[in-house]
Formats: sequence, C-alpha cells, structure tokens
Amino acid sequence: MGGISSGGVRYPKDSQSSVEIDFYYRGVRCRERLKMPQTKANLAHCLRMLAAIEHEIALGTFSYAKWFPTSKRARIFGGVAAAAASKTVGDLLDEFLASSQRTCAASTHRDYRSAVEYHLRPAFGAQLARDLTSGEIKAWIGGLVCGNKRTNNILVPLRGALANAHQDGLIDKNPCALIKNLRADQEDPDPFRPDEQAAILAHLPDQARHLIQFAFWSGLRTSELIALEWQDVDFRRGVVLVRRASVRKVEKATKTRAGRREVRILPPAREALEAQKPHTLLLAGKVFFNPRTNLPWETDAQIRKTAWQHALRKAGVRYRYPYQTRHTYASMMLSAGENPMWVAAQMGHADWGMIRKRYGRWLPDANPEAGLLAARMFAAPRSGFGQDFSADEGKAV
Repeated sequence: MGGISSGGVRYPKDSQSSVEIDFYYRGVRCRERLKMPQTKANLAHCLRMLAAIEHEIALGTFSYAKWFPTSKRARIFGGVAAAAASKTVGDLLDEFLASSQRTCAASTHRDYRSAVEYHLRPAFGAQLARDLTSGEIKAWIGGLVCGNKRTNNILVPLRGALANAHQDGLIDKNPCALIKNLRADQEDPDPFRPDEQAAILAHLPDQARHLIQFAFWSGLRTSELIALEWQDVDFRRGVVLVRRASVRKVEKATKTRAGRREVRILPPAREALEAQKPHTLLLAGKVFFNPRTNLPWETDAQIRKTAWQHALRKAGVRYRYPYQTRHTYASMMLSAGENPMWVAAQMGHADWGMIRKRYGRWLPDANPEAGLLAARMFAAPRSGFGQDFSADEGKAV
C-alpha cells in the first residue's frame, strides 16, 4: 500500500508500518510519521488528526509538543514559542538596529536609531510583540506631529523589526503588513531666476560665491559639492567626476550607479573653479572651503547658516533651500533646449523619467549643443564675473 496519499496524509513507500502527516506551520513544511499499520481506519484517523491540527494552527493554539512530543521540531518550535512569549517590541527594535548597523550606511543607521529612541521605544518598547495590533499603530500614527515623509521614515525600523519577527515565527501576524505609507508630496522645483542668481552671488564672500556659482552651473547635490576634491576635476577633458557624497560628516559612495557620473564643466562652472584655485588647489584636497574657518565645508546646514541665509536676506531674494540650485540648473538646461537625456545623465538620474516628471514644464524642443546654449542665455546677468562665452569654443572672450 506504500505511496497512497489523501489530503495531506500518505503511506510512505519506504515503510509499511507508518503513516505520514504533511502540513505547514509558521511557514515551514512539516512531515511527521506515526507508527501504525497502514489501514483504512488509520488513514481516516490521521485525516481527522490533520484537520484538528490545521484548525488549531488557524486559531493560534497549536502546540507542536502536544501532538508530536518526540519530534525534533517540537523542541525547535517550543523554543520559538517560548521566545515569542517574552519578546517585547523593544527587543525586536534592538535586534533590527544591530542588524542594520552591519548593512546600512552610517547616516541611515543614525536615522533609524533616532526614530527608535525618540518615537518607537517610548510608544511600544515595553509591549509584548505578540500583542501589538494594527489598530494601535494606526492610532499612534494619527497622533504624530510631523510631516508625512517624516512619519514614513519613523515607521521604517518598526516595519523591519516586525517583518523579521514574522519571518522568524515569533509573531503569527505582522501588524504593519497592511499599514501603507502616507502620501508624501514632494516639494516642487522652485528655481532661481537669472537676476536672483546675480543678486545672491553679489552678496557672498569669494569662496562661498565660487561654491554657489558652481552649484548653479553643475547641478551637483549639496552633499556632492561638499565632498568634491581637486582630483575629481579634469580641466583638460572639461569634466568633473562625481563619485562620493558627504552626509553628516561621513563620506560615502554615491547612492546609485547612475549617481557616479561625469559632469561637463560649463563655462560659468569653470570660471568658479578657476577663481577657487588660489584658495585650495595646492592643498590637494577638497575644492570648496568655508571662508569663515578656511576649512572644508562639513554639512549642508553649515552652508545654510554661514553663508546662504545671509546672502539671500541681503539680496532681498525669497528664501529657498540651497538644494534649489540643483533645480535651477535643470530648469536652465531644459529651458534652453538641452537634450533631456543629457540633462538626466548630468544630474545622475538612471533615465529621463524623473526629468520628465519633475521638470516637465521646462521642456521645449531639444538642442544638441549641450550646455552651451544655457550658458549663453543665462550667464550674462551674473554679477562679479562679467564675461561672455562663445558657443563655438566654450571659452571666455
């Protein structure tokens, strides 16, 4: 009779005196053999037994040791059950932080720890993980006083901790599984007009002016500007190699492969680099220094507080974050008719989908003279430099 099966119960081919029950528990396929003759009565008995087991699993009352006390899996699942009974949400969060420290960037792990210590642990840390419900999490989210994007970021460690616990069989259900991220509306690009650029540059000290002019005409992120070194600048080929970023004083590689890129040095950007040479070139390190300390910039906040905010106030320009220099670059390139694919590559996007989505209103017909059209159109009003550029040679005339 070996090999006969019926609904999760079968007669093993290699044994004439046992019946095998096959079922899933905590995502694991379990096969347990019972020593008994292979008869129709025993088959019916095992089918009733399997139905009872699956019913208890569904109710969450199944005990492996009760049904199969001599099985190795009884010891394994017994240990899991004991651990699950005592695990708090705080324990799960600690395990998540320990794991993420080995796999995440330092700045990301710092954000996770901040979310855990200031938000998640005070709210749920002492609660048993098995008792946490989706309703409790939703009610807590409703009481947070922060933006949707920040709320979503705070939830990341909780989502990760509970997903790991569910995968390990410590909890039967993941209460975060059905909780969707809140819609976080992205801030629209708000570029600076040419006259605003000129006013800002006119009210910046020389080294800060070089930084901001280069930012307007390279499209680099603030973190990439801070990390830029002279060894990354190839004047002969007319490109800057972007290969690292500095976030909260920690340098790391660019986030994506597309982020590692060559950016063409347009004439206004070259002018800013040439003006910066006497200050930092011989130091063979970072390109841009803080004029107050004569040391490399460390954070974007330092740029805002030391130079940017003061310049905008003095210039009478409506305040926007320095990151808008990147949006300004994109809008100038596209308004002048530059190829969107070229602009996407210069800005470190994998394709031009982001360009189309974020900068669609600046998209006229493309033009093959990449970069120089924008330089000719927007460079003239700049203050403090006063050179015009030839589209043929890309050099000051």
